[in-house]
Amino acid sequence: MKFAIVCVALFAVAIAAPANEDIQVLRLETDNIGVDSYKWGYEQSNGQKHDESGQLKNAGSENEGIAVQGSFSYVGDDGQTYSVNYVADENGFQPTGAHLPVA
Repeated sequence: MKFAIVCVALFAVAIAAPANEDIQVLRLETDNIGVDSYKWGYEQSNGQKHDESGQLKNAGSENEGIAVQGSFSYVGDDGQTYSVNYVADENGFQPTGAHLPVA
């Protein structure tokens, strides 16, 4: 009996789940991938995009680190496109976007 209940519950969840759409990669770029810098990006048919670049700062010093900047966007469940620009460096991850709260 428990097995039947579990099977029916799993079947109900499977029916309720949205069908997976075939998502195509429209653009994939990897430029300047090296020891001291990189740049990459992609775009998909579902509206998702991401671009990022990074550069080694203060090479060979105690404060050596990578400074990154980029952006990504996606289409939310409400059909609206959300975009985020960001910087990640010695000051941490710093995102900005019209939909993000500001401190």
